Amino acid sequence: MKLHRRWEKTGWQAKAPAPPGSKPFGGKVGQALSPATPAIRFLLSQLLMLLALGAAAIVTGNDSGTPAAPREGVQPSAPERLEAPPPPFSEGLFPCSNCHAAMTPNRTRRALTEMHTDIVLKHDETHRWCLDCHDATNRDFLHLASGERVAFTESYLLCGQCHGEKLRDWRAGVHGRRIGNWNGAKEYLLCVHCHNPHQPHFRALAPKPAPKRPVRPAE
Repeated sequence: MKLHRRWEKTGWQAKAPAPPGSKPFGGKVGQALSPATPAIRFLLSQLLMLLALGAAAIVTGNDSGTPAAPREGVQPSAPERLEAPPPPFSEGLFPCSNCHAAMTPNRTRRALTEMHTDIVLKHDETHRWCLDCHDATNRDFLHLASGERVAFTESYLLCGQCHGEKLRDWRAGVHGRRIGNWNGAKEYLLCVHCHNPHQPHFRALAPKPAPKRPVRPAE
């Protein structure tokens, strides 16, 4: 390739001919800008420095790539506390172990005829039954699909297994209701404070008549 030379303050540098019609920054048509100019070298050095600083903020300087330990005297932020009042149990039925502790668990899916006959399940009743949510060996607890027990005050974890988007919105305060500090501890109303867990759909409300138009009293 035929090279041409151009005098710069830094000395003579070999330049490859630029493509026809090209116009570099601050140059003339047909004149290519050298990648070795001081301005470009400065920009590249700054970019490399930023990349190095970003990598150092993610991992420590050792070879294992272990995340950086918290600095001395700096406490890690605690997870947000999710406090909730007890769910609205039927009067006299909780704790469930008052009756169930002396009973052998019957895991057979069946219609209830001896107790809790007032419960009519309309919550994916084709695939769900009592012991899909209630712990069989300790009825004072619920259980997740993994078998982990959860208290009734944490029943939102159970509901969130199927209703994940509602759990997300509930945590954010968009769905349901919560009170407390803007940036701190809060108290949430559980799903069952608004929804019947056995029949979660709200019942239709009968429309009320329109309010009567006020009448000006006679003078």
